[in-house]
Amino acid sequence: MASHTQHHELPLPRFDRPVRLLIVVAPYYQTIAGNLVAGARAVAEAAGATVDLVEVPGALEIPTAIAMAGRLADYDGFVALGCVIRGETTHYDTVCNDSSRGLTLLGLQGLAIGNGILTVENEAQAEVRADPAGQNKGGGAAAAALHLIALSRGWAGRRRDEGRPQETDVIRLAGELDGQGQA
Repeated sequence: MASHTQHHELPLPRFDRPVRLLIVVAPYYQTIAGNLVAGARAVAEAAGATVDLVEVPGALEIPTAIAMAGRLADYDGFVALGCVIRGETTHYDTVCNDSSRGLTLLGLQGLAIGNGILTVENEAQAEVRADPAGQNKGGGAAAAALHLIALSRGWAGRRRDEGRPQETDVIRLAGELDGQGQA
């Protein structure tokens, strides 16, 4: 049973220079979203980070807003917050999968993102997970973003050995790459 499971949480990282976080929240379920934001703000404050908040219509818009902020604004990391509750249609699966996939792809591009989008069966489950005095998933998402920022800052300036050939990520969808000939 999940309620008896012990979880290990890493201590919050310490920073030698200011950290700016952007919380992107979909307040479709306003009380749940408010609790997620409260938990995220408390953890960010405990780490000495400053926080800005933007709201978007739904969970599907969260990755887009983070991508725009990543390109256009000066944030060290991002906290994605929202709630998707299973309904009677397959829309739940689309929203859960696509919002998660979008955040993962942005993370793989180097953005420090904590994913606090709840995906639950009912509102009672969401309330327990969002409660800052309970499971505090908003705080957990903020902590995840802060840990990724710390990793990124720790690796900044470090590069692979200059003498080794650099690998390139190439995705070939169809046909040959420009400039590629026959072997």
